[in-house]
Amino acid sequence: MTQQLLMIEDDNRLAAMVGDYLRQSGYGFTHAPDGNSGLEALDNSEPDLVILDLMLPDMDGLEVCRRIKNRSIHGEKASVAVLMLTAKGDPMDRIVGLEIGADDYLPKPFEPRELLARIRAVLRRGAEVNPATGSDTLQKVMRFGTLDIDRDARLVSVAGVARELTSYQFDLLVAMAERAGRVLSRDQIMEAVRGRELEAFDRSIDVHMGRIRSAIEADAKDPKRILTVRGVGYVFARQQD
Repeated sequence: MTQQLLMIEDDNRLAAMVGDYLRQSGYGFTHAPDGNSGLEALDNSEPDLVILDLMLPDMDGLEVCRRIKNRSIHGEKASVAVLMLTAKGDPMDRIVGLEIGADDYLPKPFEPRELLARIRAVLRRGAEVNPATGSDTLQKVMRFGTLDIDRDARLVSVAGVARELTSYQFDLLVAMAERAGRVLSRDQIMEAVRGRELEAFDRSIDVHMGRIRSAIEADAKDPKRILTVRGVGYVFARQQD
C-alpha cells in the first residue's frame, strides 16, 4: 500500500517541487497551504507522515504540531509522524518542536534527497518491531518496576497507563533500557539507535531525554530512571532510588 504524505507549507512553488519528487519516489502526496487547511486535511485522511513548515500565514506551526500530537494522545486519531521544516540557524524552534512531539526536523533550505532520507528513516522507525538489535530472542516486554516497554506493540506504559512517545524517543528508550546500568555518551546513544546521522546538535538528544522523562518519571525534574552523568551522558537505572 502506498504511504501517504501531507505537506503543510505556504510556499506553493516549493510544495509543488517536493510533491513531484516524492510522488516519483513512490509516495502519495497532498498539499495544504496553511495550518487550518492542513488540520482539515488531516481530519479527512490518514497520512503516514506530515511535513510541517513552522512559518505559516494563519497559525504558528508549533501550534499545528501540538494539535496533531494531541489528537493521538486523546485517542481522536491514530498517531501520525511529524517532520518539521525549520529556519536554518534557529535551534530554538527545533528544541520546542521536539519537546512537543515532532519526530524529526530539517532546516531550510534543504535538498530533496535529504528530505526523502529523513522521511524514510521516520517511517522505518515506526514500522520496525524489534528496534536496536532485531533479535528474535529479545524479551518482548521489558519491565522495570511499574514501567513496561512493549517492543512488538511499540508501547510504553507506567502502572498500566499508556504514555506517548515519538518513534525516535521509543527507540532511544529501548536502547537505554537494553543497556541498563551502563553510562552512555550521546554519541553512543545515537549509534545504538541504528547510527542515525544528525547534524551537530547535542541539544536534540537532551530534548528527547527530557520528553522521555516527562513520560515515564513521576517527577521529570527529579528523575529516578534516566539519570544524567555530568560531562559524560546518561544512564538508565536498573532500580530506582
